[in-house]
Amino acid sequence: MTDRADAGTGRFEDDSIYSGDCRRLMKEIPDNSIDLIITDPPFAIGFKARRGNYNRTGARVLDGYQEVDPSNYGAFTSAWITEAYRVLKETGSMYVFSGWNNLKDILIALDDAGFVTINHLIWKYQFGVFTKRKYVTSHYHIPFVVKDAKNYTFNKVEHYPEDVWVIRREYWTGKQKTPTKLPLALVSKILRFSSDEGDLVLDPFLGSGTVAVAAKVMNRRYLGFEVVEDYCDFARTRLEEVETGSAQQECMGDDGVPTA
Repeated sequence: MTDRADAGTGRFEDDSIYSGDCRRLMKEIPDNSIDLIITDPPFAIGFKARRGNYNRTGARVLDGYQEVDPSNYGAFTSAWITEAYRVLKETGSMYVFSGWNNLKDILIALDDAGFVTINHLIWKYQFGVFTKRKYVTSHYHIPFVVKDAKNYTFNKVEHYPEDVWVIRREYWTGKQKTPTKLPLALVSKILRFSSDEGDLVLDPFLGSGTVAVAAKVMNRRYLGFEVVEDYCDFARTRLEEVETGSAQQECMGDDGVPTA
């Protein structure tokens, strides 16, 4: 954490995590302050934090996950995306993770806020929740949007960058974890394409802290908001452990895919 607040982000300090509702906290960020937003908001699908999803041991899953009422998801999504548009620099971009269930609310909110969609990425992972009467969902949607379609950061770090990314979920066997988490390899791939060293990256729904961890490893500045205090503490612990080098290896892979 820095000794004083960055003048460009109001009262918030670089490389810091704050506990609270992002819809309120983002109002305190000045206009045009953030280079890149990467975030994985609640999906409003009735997710249960303690449920033994994917054969996990429920006792190791941190409690406190806050789901959003599906009937209010449109208003909830519009509120935070409107603020995201305001705080993003004119040259900035945003990646939003979403399931298919309420994707329409996110796409509508992005359009209404003024964002321009550059790509609609698909993250294909290796397993989903078992089903009996429908297909197993094994992908996330990731709209990639900007404010100015003619002026935004895009580093073509791959010769032929496709819009479907096959990246494995991380296994945290025997470790404490949050109920949802993004792979470091996935977030680091976004950072390589859509940011440069020294850029300020915001995650309004920080969760387990993967965006902040990847940003730290890759010499980007980060700012994270998370409504669950225990998740903030969990993310801070992960950031303290970055120096061990395990995160470094996963973030810096050439193809963005961690080894098994």
